[in-house]
Order: sequence, then structure tokens, then C-alpha cells
Amino acid sequence: PQFEQSSLQAVHQQRREMLSNVCSRYTRKRRLLQPDDLRHLVVDDTHGLLYCYVPKVACTNWKRVMMVLTGQGKYQDPLEIPAHEAHVPSNLRTLSEYSVPEINYRLRSYLKFVFVREPFERLVSAYRNKFTLSYNTAFHKRYGTKIIRRHRQQPSDRALERGDDVRFEEFVYYLLDPRTQQEEPFNEHWERVHSLCHPCIIHYDVVGKYETLAEDANYILQLVGADTSVKFPASSKTTRTTDGMTAQFFQDISPFYQRRLFNLYKMDYLLFNYSIPSYLRIR
Repeated sequence: PQFEQSSLQAVHQQRREMLSNVCSRYTRKRRLLQPDDLRHLVVDDTHGLLYCYVPKVACTNWKRVMMVLTGQGKYQDPLEIPAHEAHVPSNLRTLSEYSVPEINYRLRSYLKFVFVREPFERLVSAYRNKFTLSYNTAFHKRYGTKIIRRHRQQPSDRALERGDDVRFEEFVYYLLDPRTQQEEPFNEHWERVHSLCHPCIIHYDVVGKYETLAEDANYILQLVGADTSVKFPASSKTTRTTDGMTAQFFQDISPFYQRRLFNLYKMDYLLFNYSIPSYLRIR
């Protein structure tokens, strides 16, 4: 695997360079990080690891792995940890909980990594998960009812009350409505990666990709000298949102809204070197 390791090193070097070039082209003023900016950075003090989690990019499995790494032997197999437990805030520490000197020390000396995904595929995955599954009633109530109230003509009373049948098109209107972000930040499931993880301020050592999840995950575990028994769970491909599926969701979105939505997520496309999807009609 020596050769494999060096070719992976080259890939990750390229990704870092790409990121740094785009950052220097598009960000003029470096702002200071606030504690609030660090809530997505999970800390593993045992292995000197910082992981910025991005919802809909294998983050449940990464949190499970982080629980195994930080659990002092309490957990052996990531898959034995129930998904909901991986998201309990008290099970993992985030960088925002540390003092300023401790934060600076960790940012300087720990291995920092993030996982990213094709932005519209991640967006459709979030929509499918939060708005089309019947058990996500909290999302239907919190976001669905508001989206329907604002973006559906003559909604039924049932839809206004339950918010469980939001159409993708309505979700897009909600994202592009200037009031949405004036009222509150985007929910983390559709917030842009650059807003969650600040890759132009925090210099990530590894930018993993959903498309090369298994290789990148193993590479990181090797880099930090994790016990060889710790394996990143193989992904279940059954319900995964694919490029073809994403294209179908965009069929009914007019070119005007496609372009505006692309502009909203454009920095993620540029920073992580994803090309404009071929199904978009915005050329």
C-alpha cells in the first residue's frame, strides 16, 4: 500500500491547493473565527483530530467513528452505535467548548478534516430526508408549514397544519427567498459547507469526498494512527441520492431559478472542484 498511500497524498495535496487558490481569489478580508463558528468541529484529543461535520455527507457514520476513537474502549464497532445516539451533543465535544488558548493550540497542531459532496446532490438528499419521510415531523412542523404558507398558492388547511408535503420546487423558492436568511441562518442540512466549516479560515489537512468516501476515510484513520480494528462503516447504497435522481428533481425547476440556486451554492462548487451539473439549463 506504499504506492497507494503516495498517490492518495498527491490527490489530497491537489485538493488543498485547489481550495487555497479559490480562497485567495474570492475572499478579500480574513475575518476572525468566533466560538459560534466552531460548533461543527468535533474534537478527538486522544488522536489529535478535528472533524468538521457536514450533514448529508456520511456525518452519522463519522460521528460514530469519532465516538469509538474518543470513547476509551467504551465502543468497539461504530455500527453498534444507534444513529440517534451519534447525534446526541453530549456524546462528542466540539471545539466551541474549549478556551481560546486551547482552541488555538488544537487548530495549530491537530489533523483537521472535512467531508464534502456534490452540492445539489447533498441538497436533494437533505430535501428527501427531511421533507418526504413521514417520521420527520419536527422538520415538517418547523420548516414545512412555513414553506407552504409562503410559497404555495391556496394551500389546504391540512397542509398548513402538517407541512408534510413540501414540493422540491417550493423548497427551492424558500432557499432563494431573501426573508429566509434574514430571519435566521440556514438549517445545517442545507447550509453551505463553506459557512459550516470555514475552509478559507481553517486550513484543513484532508478534504474527503463523498464520492471517494471509503478510501479517504481509511487514509485519515491511518494518518492519525487509529487502531486497525477501527473501520469506517461501508455505506448502504440502497436509498442513496444519486446524480440521476438529482437531475430528475431539477427537471421542473425553471432555468431562472436553477441559475439563482447555483449562485447560492457556487462557492461550494468552486472550493471543492465540482463542475456545473450537466442537467442544469443555465449555460
